[in-house]
This record gives sequence, C-alpha cells and structure tokens, in this order.
Amino acid sequence: MNKNLYNYYIIDRTHRSLRKKCELDLGAEYSAEGLSGEERMTRRFEYLSSLEAPHIHNDEKIVLMRTVANLPDVYTEAEWAEIKKEHYIHELGYVSNLSPDYATTISKGLLAVRENANEYQVRMIDAIISLCDRYKAEAEKMGRTDIVEVLTQVPRYPARNFREALQFFRILHYSLWLEGDYHNTVGRFDQYMYPYFKKDIEDGVYTRATALDLVEDFFLSFNKDSDLYVGVQQGDNGQSMVLGGVDKDGNDCFNLLSELCLEASRNLKLIDPKINLRVSSKTPLSIYEKGTELTKVGLGFPQYSNDDVVIKGLERLGYSHEDASNYVVAACWEFIIPGVGNDIANIGAVNFPALVDKVIRENINTDFDTIVSKVKAEIKIECDKIRESINNVWFVPSPFMDLLRADKRYNNFGIHGSGIACAADALAAVQKYVYNEKKVTPERLIAALDTDFANDAELLHLLRFEAPKMGTGSKEADDLGGMLLSSFADALEGHTNCMGGKWRAGTGTAMYYLWHARELGATADGRRAGEPFGTNFSPSLFAQIPGPITDIESFTANDLTRNMNGGPLTLEFAAGIFNSAESIKKVAMLIQYFIKRGGHQLQLNAVNLDAMKEAQANPEAYRQLVVRIWGWSAYFVELDKDFQDHVMARQEYSV
Repeated sequence: MNKNLYNYYIIDRTHRSLRKKCELDLGAEYSAEGLSGEERMTRRFEYLSSLEAPHIHNDEKIVLMRTVANLPDVYTEAEWAEIKKEHYIHELGYVSNLSPDYATTISKGLLAVRENANEYQVRMIDAIISLCDRYKAEAEKMGRTDIVEVLTQVPRYPARNFREALQFFRILHYSLWLEGDYHNTVGRFDQYMYPYFKKDIEDGVYTRATALDLVEDFFLSFNKDSDLYVGVQQGDNGQSMVLGGVDKDGNDCFNLLSELCLEASRNLKLIDPKINLRVSSKTPLSIYEKGTELTKVGLGFPQYSNDDVVIKGLERLGYSHEDASNYVVAACWEFIIPGVGNDIANIGAVNFPALVDKVIRENINTDFDTIVSKVKAEIKIECDKIRESINNVWFVPSPFMDLLRADKRYNNFGIHGSGIACAADALAAVQKYVYNEKKVTPERLIAALDTDFANDAELLHLLRFEAPKMGTGSKEADDLGGMLLSSFADALEGHTNCMGGKWRAGTGTAMYYLWHARELGATADGRRAGEPFGTNFSPSLFAQIPGPITDIESFTANDLTRNMNGGPLTLEFAAGIFNSAESIKKVAMLIQYFIKRGGHQLQLNAVNLDAMKEAQANPEAYRQLVVRIWGWSAYFVELDKDFQDHVMARQEYSV
C-alpha cells in the first residue's frame, strides 16, 4: 500500500479542497430552450467535463478525480411534476443498479465505438477524450511519462495491457457518474480483466507483489469521489465487484487476480469496491478461508452467492443459461446480468409482518388454517397492488450508459420481501399458543398488541423469548417461512410488467427493515411498536438462537430458486474469534456448509460492540470503523443513529 496516496485520499482527504460547485440552474436553462432529454444529458455532460480541473497525485497510477462536486438536475421541479403525471418514476428517475459491459469498449477503444454511436454519444465520447487529453497534458507538465503513455493509448484506442485496461475502466466508470447514472456496478472484474493481467504476468511485466500494488492503487480510485455518489446513506453507492464463480460450461473461474483483489481489499480496509464472491458446492475450502481472512478485518464482505442455486433460479425466470451463468449483483445483492440487463431490481417491497398482523387481528377467532389461507390471499392482494401501481415507467435518457449495453433483453422488476422471519414467527406463535396449546386467548393477544404489551409483560416475554422462531431450529417457524416465500413467488409468477418483463420475488429488505417497521405497531412475535425487523433474510433481533449452525439450517430449509431477486442471510461474529487459524477455518467451514445446504446468499460481519459504543460517543476517533448495513458497507460514524443501533442489536456469534 502506498501510504502517501492512502493518507492523501482517505485519511487527510486533502483532495476535497480542490472541489467546486456548479452554480448554474441547468434545468431552468434547458427548459427555457425546450431541449430534448438526450440533448439535456449531453449538454450537461459536455459542460461538466469542461469544468473539471485535472489533478494528479505524484504517487498515483490510476487517474481521474471529480473536482465538480454536484450534478445539477437537467429538469426543473415543474417539469418533473408534469412527467410524473403520466409516468411511474423509479427513485430519482436516472438509470441505476445496472452492470455495464466495460469489456467490449476496453477492447475496442472509444474511437472504434464512436463509429456506430449516435450524435449524442459521439459528443459525449469527444468530451471525455478531451478531458483525458487535459489529464495527459497535466502529466506531461509533471514529468509523469508513464501516465502520458497510458493516456496516449486509452481511451481512444484499445487497452494493450493491465494498467491501460484499469485506467480505461476508471474513465468509463467516471463517465457514468458524470452522466448522472448511479449505483454503477463493477461486474465480474476478475474475468474481463484477467486476459490483460495474465499476459503481463507471463511476460514478466509484473510480479505478484507489483501487480498487487497496482490493484491497490486502482481500488483507491473507487474512494476518491464516493462521498459524492447517490445513496440512502454514505457508503450505499453501488460499487459492487464480483469475483469467482463458474462459466457457462461449469468451470470454476477463481484465479490469481481474484486472489489479489481479496488481498488488496484486506490491506486497504476500504468500503469500496464492495467484494462479492460467487461460489458453489464444488468450491474448495481454501477459497472460503481466503474470503474469511477478508471478513476478519471487519468490512462486512465478501458477500457470497451460490451458483448452484442462483443460476438455476435465474434460468427458471427465463434467463438463458449463458446469461444466468454470467450473473453479477447490483448495488446490494440483487441478481442482474451484465451488458444486456435492464432489470429494475428494487422497484417495490412487501411488508410481510404488516400483512400477517392484519390477518391475525381480523381472523383470530377462526382457526389456523383460515389464518394461513387469508395470509396467502393477502400476499396476492398486496402484490397485485404493487404491480398495478407501476406502469409507464420512465427514465431520463442515458446515452453513455447505452454505449455499454449491447441490448436490453431483460426488463424484469424485483420486489423485496421485508420481515419474512418476523412474519413467520408471529404465525408460529399464534399457532402454538392460541390454537394448539390454547395458552393465550384471542382477546388477551389482541389487547396486548393494541397496548404495545404495556399491561402484559408476561405475554411479551413468552412471545419474544420462548415462542418458536426462525433461526432457532423450529420446524414450525421454518415451514411457515417457506409458506410465505412460496406464496410470494406464486403471487408474482405469470405476470408481465409494463416493460414486457417478469416480476421477481426476493428475500432482501433494503432500508425497509427500518421503514416498514416504523409504520407498524406491536406484532405477535413479541416485537414492540416501531422496533426494526431483521435485515434481509435473517432472524428477528431478539430470537434466542443457539448458534450459527441452527441459523443456517433454518434459512436453508426451503427451496429459494423461486425467490431470485436476492437477499442474504446475515451472520454477525465477534471480531475476536478471527484471531486464530483454527477459527478462520471453522468460519470457512460454516460458509461451505451454508452453500452445500442450498443457501442462496450469505454475508458475514465481524463486529466489535465496544468499539461501536465508543464510536457513537467519540466519532472523530473512529472515522475508519466499517460495518455492514443491509447489502453494503459503510463507515459507522457516517450512518444515522437508527442504522448504527440496528447493527449493534444484531445477534453476535462465536465458533
């Protein structure tokens, strides 16, 4: 690691002093001229490119840094209001959560791509080449002949070696952010970069050590501007990198570059890029051990995705075998296809605890079969509402992003399922205590829920700590969780969205584990009003779980191939357990067990509760403390307190 470079960009953040704001109201200007969406996006791109001031640190090898800190909107508020009258606008209205095809452009060069580009794309290409030329001129002034040589070749012409390929990627990635696209993922980095890396290693251009230095420099480039990127919280910026996994013929693709990426991430201890490992039942334990060494430093990644389950599930949704085999993850965990995917993987969410609570309250005086039947019906009603509310989806044009996509053959919509474990636990508690054992009367239960258990501490304790719960080895709760998952998939299956694609059920929550929970009073699992759900496909925060094995067995008890929008089981481990080689191996074996049992996604977090408590009291002393949130990692002190408290409340395991 280059300490000077690390301190400049990460610790001291000196580069931020070079930033300026674009003060123009571009939306008003473009509106007055009556410009088309394509023209607006192109003009803004050209203008902001021209405002950028080249800056190169003496020690860096991969250049380009944002000095214009904001992207003025290309539409006015009044124009957005008119657009929304006729269209469904997802999030900010700019394209996001896509995985572009970087490889083709890197292998061709922008001048070759320019030959088949439309008028707007041609202008954008010219603008970014002009910016790179200004960087080259700055490098010439500094005597940095190495950078001059790289920028003489790329981005005009194809990358010839590993360093040029990395620099070309940085230029393309930077351009997407400059266009206004967000959550621009990295994709299968170790696959499309490997030919350049392999040739340079074989030709003696790099040793393992010098190649690692270059990868670390490249990884630092993800963190120069990441505080300017769009996200619910700082850190939620979508810079997800996928390593390993099989190819279309089933061959394992983990290679030396994959290994160096894990090592670089471990050395730098930065939240970007966020590392995801594709694995399968054939993955050797040694790779899980390498992943666990990265988990040890407390970044909350790698996140694991199981090729055995995911590829099969994606094919079931209609993705071709070749495309399914090439899957990556979006900003958090959602499964998307690089280059040809146009999926909106996070377009809505179902609040399972709210649906179950409604059914219990309205049908508590019937029987449990009726409760289950009504829950299934309510899930369908809610999914129908979501589907019917999303029509005529519209996005701001994205000419540069479209350069990096061969076609848009997949246009599926993904729906999150928040609080699945809480909902299953509530049903299991009612089944056991109200109907089977008749230990709790319907009247007592409803009265306790209505008063947030204020007058029934005994029932609160029973439901909260003694009732069946997913993650504890309760077959009843696990089976009910499976019923919810199956009903969710049933409710969406066979329906076509407004873009001609399918609907995908998932086990993720995103921020809904807080948002949905805030809207909901006390529930029959012993959860009190406003208390958050477990994040993603994970147990409730107060489930009394014997250990990680029962947790894994519970959340792999059901077939997940029909819930292929993604959403991982999250396991929290005390940071101290990673201090021995034996513990590293035990955690690796635990991950392997999860994969062999058919789990679809898993993320692990090494947590230090004492450090988090101290960081809340003295944030300046803990600026580099990293934690995993839902599908991304962040610096703890930059999070809202709700997110901090949730991380601190999660179940902590040892091995």
